[in-house]
Order: sequence, then C-alpha cells, then structure tokens
Amino acid sequence: MRPFTLLIKPAGPDCNIACRYCFYTAKTRLFAAGKHCMSDEVREKLIADYLKLRLPVSAFAWQGGEPTLMGLDFYQKMVAEQKKFGADGQVISNSLQTNALHLDDEWCDFLREYNWLVGISLDGPQRFHDYYRRGNAGRGTYDRVIASLESCRRRRVQFNILTLLNDQNVGFPNELFDFFVDMRIKYLQFIPCLEKNPACGSITDYSITAPQYGDFLCRIFDRWWEFGPEKISMRILDSLLSYMVQGRHTDCTFGRRCGDYIVIEHNGDAFCCDFFVDKDYRLGNILETPLAQLFQGQIKDRFARQKRKISNLCLICRHHALCRGGCLKDRIVPDGDFAAPSYFCSAYQQFFDYALPRLSQVAARVAQISV
Repeated sequence: MRPFTLLIKPAGPDCNIACRYCFYTAKTRLFAAGKHCMSDEVREKLIADYLKLRLPVSAFAWQGGEPTLMGLDFYQKMVAEQKKFGADGQVISNSLQTNALHLDDEWCDFLREYNWLVGISLDGPQRFHDYYRRGNAGRGTYDRVIASLESCRRRRVQFNILTLLNDQNVGFPNELFDFFVDMRIKYLQFIPCLEKNPACGSITDYSITAPQYGDFLCRIFDRWWEFGPEKISMRILDSLLSYMVQGRHTDCTFGRRCGDYIVIEHNGDAFCCDFFVDKDYRLGNILETPLAQLFQGQIKDRFARQKRKISNLCLICRHHALCRGGCLKDRIVPDGDFAAPSYFCSAYQQFFDYALPRLSQVAARVAQISV
C-alpha cells in the first residue's frame, strides 16, 4: 500500500500554554470535558496496527496540543511497544512537535537515545515570541524555551524551529533571520497564520495578509541566498528544490494530493488532516476499524482528491504546476467546495516570480551533485 505517516495527538487539544492564535484549542468541543489522555489500549493498538503494515518507513509524528503532557513514561512504553511489534530491520522514525517547556536533560537523553527529531515552536526574539506564546498564568515562555533548546544542544538532540508568522513578526524578516543565525539554527520552517473568527467568519486580527506574506518570503529568500543556501534549511525552499530536482514536493502545501498522513486523536478517532479535525472529516476509530482500512477508505480518498478542485484562475496561472492551488485550509470558501484560489495566491505568485530564477541555479547544482 502507499506509505503514510501517523500524526498523533496523545493529549488531544490539551496544552500547558494558552496561545491566542492556536487553531487546535477549539477542537476541545469535539471531545468530552476534562483531561484528554491516550490510553494504553489505544497506544498499543495504534502501534501494532501500523507496524504490521511493514511500510518502507513507519513514521510516528507526535503533536498536540502539547504531547509532552503525557509524561516521559508514556513514550518509554511506546518505544518498548515499537520494539515488540516491529520486525527485524524495520525502519521506524519518531518526531515530536513541542512548545519545549518540558524538555529537560532527562527528556533529552531519551530523545537522543532513540534518535528522535524534535520540532520546537519559537516565534523569534522574545518580544515576538512572548506576545502570543504565554502560559496559563499570562507569563511569557521565551526563557523556558531557550533553556530547553540549550538542553537539546548539550544532549545532541536533533531539532528544528517552527515559527508561526503572525501580525507581530511577519514585518520583520531581517530581524528573524539574524536572530536565528545568531542562535545557530540550521533548520527552519515558517508557517503563515490564517484563521477565521468562528463567531463571524472574518479573518482574525492575528492572521497575516497575502501582501505581508509575499514580502516576507521575498526578503527571507534574499537573506538565505546571501547567507549561503547550503548553510541553512528552510522548509518551503527545500520543497521547491525537491520539486525542481526530483519532480515531487516534500511539503504537502504544494502537492498534487493532500498529504499522505492521517491524524490519530487521543481516543483513537482518526481524521483526514490536522486542519480538518472535524466530524465531517472523521474516518472512524482505530479500536473499531483497522488502520489501513481507515487510510484507504472512501472518506480519506475523497478528501485527498479535493486538492484537484482548483479555481479557473489556477488553470491559467504560470505557476500552477508548482503550486497546485496551495493548501485546502487556505482556500477561504463558505460552502467547502475548495474550488477557490488560495488566500495566499498573490503571495506565492510574487515569491515565485522573484525567487525561481535564482532557485533554479541552486537546483541545477543539486542535480549535478546527485548524478
């Protein structure tokens, strides 16, 4: 069967900080009140079902909410179960996306021992990070995140940085780039914030505009180009280079179909996508239906094919083959038809026109090296 990744929410939407811009907090309404924790039964069923498929790579991506709320013991048991149900020579990968508040030396020793890749949410210098990323008592989390980042370094844990571009930091690409270079960060991903107010349907004030995003991408590309493309990795640029060299994207934003993964919630419910954890996109529950059947079922297939419902404007766009209409979540349509241009369409056009000539030079060098 076609390989796929599991994006797992072991603590559901629960989190130990209260970011105003967080889209996943609202998912609490789908589940019972109180604390949300994955049971031993769900975890073991999940691991056993997935590993018996014997995929080329069995990829577990642990996210949230905040996945470290489950405690280190949960993941130690999980690794033991991966060893139990995995076959000799089977390739297993684990990754953790976290706000990093719990990553002390004990956590980092575990992550290093089993070669986990860790994604740390950091919105830039303290004035940007602490504006939205505050604890439940209202205090900023920057100092704790930096302390955890240094713990990862001491213990030689592989990590990258995820920065949410919002109304506060999107206008400062130079400051962000200099900050991350000074921090000796090698792997970055910038995610554009776009959320609708559920009460009225309008775009939230912390979201960014397409012109802001386009300007940001062009300037951050200049800094990357001047600094040296081989010295720092950015997710969007890596995906574009992969497409130019190998004909396929590594970022599902620009893929022909929606990403080859499914979301598993704490209670075993499976959903099509991280941004579509909703009753209309529920695939079923792993305690009732085999994992492979959920992934290959009609609901998932129908959702994956939604990417093809593009606007007529996309069909005549010079960048259609590169962009494929962008992410479904960014197609702001009231009826869910998805045949609409991306909210960030003009940003991508601006960026592609600006960066592709130079990016093609890098792609040519990469292709030559890989021959």
